[in-house]
Amino acid sequence: MSDSLKTAYTAPAAAAAGGINYSAPDLTRHPPRSPRTRLGGYVQLPRLIDKARAVAAGKAGDFHYNCPIDQRFLSFTGLNPDALFAEIKAGKSDSEILAYVTANASPKRQPSEIASWSAWFEQLTPTPPDTRAFFNDVHRKNAPQREDIGTWFDWLELDDYVTYGGKP
Repeated sequence: MSDSLKTAYTAPAAAAAGGINYSAPDLTRHPPRSPRTRLGGYVQLPRLIDKARAVAAGKAGDFHYNCPIDQRFLSFTGLNPDALFAEIKAGKSDSEILAYVTANASPKRQPSEIASWSAWFEQLTPTPPDTRAFFNDVHRKNAPQREDIGTWFDWLELDDYVTYGGKP
């Protein structure tokens, strides 16, 4: 095993030096995790956590905690956004945040409900005309030739990629 690979496993903080600090992400330098990334089966939760941590660190850039996409998660779980933010701001790990979500979700959700909701959310498209116009404007600006951008998650990933220097 190479020394760098061994260090990545035995001292992950040392290996990440100069990389992304997920305990206080700097969203002026890199995007939050993909909305497709799951924690406890929930899509959007890791992204929401990244944004809240960045807000708490004063490094959110153009990202907002409790945005309309975050509100879909909060509505499904019945969580209070201020109470969840306080837990995240306290420096809790992803596992501790998931434990908080599980303990405080109302109503309590079964894994099959979480999986179904996550699959639905991953395929959600903008439908109100004004929302669709906003979606289309950003799509047109970022990659008008891309015909595969149809869901909010497609749109968010494309916007993150282009915003941080990627070419569509």
